[in-house]
Amino acid sequence: MGRRKKESPSVHRAQIAQAASALFLEHGAASVSMDDIAKAAGYSKATLYVYFENKDEIVRVLTLESMKKLAACVRAALQGPESTREKYDFICRRLIQYQQDCPFYFQTTLETIDVDFQNRDPFPEERETYQVGEQINGMIRELLLSGIAQGDLRQDLELEPVSFSCWGMLAGLIRFAANKEPYIRQTMGLSKEQFLQHGFDLLYRSLESAPNGKREATI
Repeated sequence: MGRRKKESPSVHRAQIAQAASALFLEHGAASVSMDDIAKAAGYSKATLYVYFENKDEIVRVLTLESMKKLAACVRAALQGPESTREKYDFICRRLIQYQQDCPFYFQTTLETIDVDFQNRDPFPEERETYQVGEQINGMIRELLLSGIAQGDLRQDLELEPVSFSCWGMLAGLIRFAANKEPYIRQTMGLSKEQFLQHGFDLLYRSLESAPNGKREATI
């Protein structure tokens, strides 16, 4: 049944998007209908279409929101300690927390983002999502450049592929560990955090200017 409230449209959109994100996380976006979202949000289907054109628009809004949350996460981590390794450790910890607090949003950042803006007119959310993604890549590049300048990281790193690879490896490892936590604990005798620490340290050592006996990342 629909409901009439005096809240602004942005409030209703946020409530609908929140309900949709929970359904998408549990069932996958492809399996969720507008009827399902309306029921979960407590709106009639007709009212739902007042605030969103269709399910695709909801997905676009959630994708943009996820990228904004990720950008804030990385930005906050880079405002921490000065050393390259400490900043890297901060990013790792913040990403773990982000995945735990916002699993759907974290998952969404790994999905396909259409960047074919030459052959079609993109929706505003798509263009902004791309722009936020470029901001994240830029922050990672700045970390790499700073690390190279300080002599912490290898001089031969190719910034563009390495920055994007770092994000993919870190995010993929965190998602993998979350999905495989019982297996990791049973077969390796490690907690999820211990397993991730091994992976984070392995990635950082591949970027270091020279192997040394520095401490491992602390989660």
